[in-house]
Amino acid sequence: MKRNKKERQRLLKITIDENPFITDEELADQFEVSIQTIRLDRLELSIPELRERIKHVASKQLEDEVRSLPIEEVIGEIIDIELEHSAISIFDVGEEHVFKRNQIARGHHLFAQANSLAVALINDELALTADAAVKFLRQVKVNERVIAKAKVTEIELSGRTTVEVNSYVGQEIVFAGMFKMFRSNYDKKDEEHHENSH
Repeated sequence: MKRNKKERQRLLKITIDENPFITDEELADQFEVSIQTIRLDRLELSIPELRERIKHVASKQLEDEVRSLPIEEVIGEIIDIELEHSAISIFDVGEEHVFKRNQIARGHHLFAQANSLAVALINDELALTADAAVKFLRQVKVNERVIAKAKVTEIELSGRTTVEVNSYVGQEIVFAGMFKMFRSNYDKKDEEHHENSH
């Protein structure tokens, strides 16, 4: 169903407000118009492009939050994080991340995205990966966007923290990992706080 321009722009703004990480391509499909039309609509509405929207959402919040590694050492862009609880990052697969002959992403990039997200979740100056069990569930190709979602599933008495990370392209899961994280600063107060915060 074609909408008039005014109505389309109104709905476009609502859609982007609800999901700042939606791409122009996805918007074009949803509104049944060309990508060019979506770009013009965004310009008229002064809505920045996706990359700028992500940076805006992420930058300030993250600089303050992530303690375990400098933000530039995270592979992919963190777009949401709640320490000791959950986090999300986006990784755009470029030419430099794939095997030349088949355009498939090298596995260590997917691992690094997930692993650095697990590290970033830990509220500690020293957080190290003690153990990891990972599965690569489908090949990821150049120009695909990988969204990794991490969540803390367990904090042991010793402070070892288990982080589950699932990575998706669209709705399809492409990578799954369980990371056991070692930390230096753990004490019982954190444990109680964690129990109470659920």
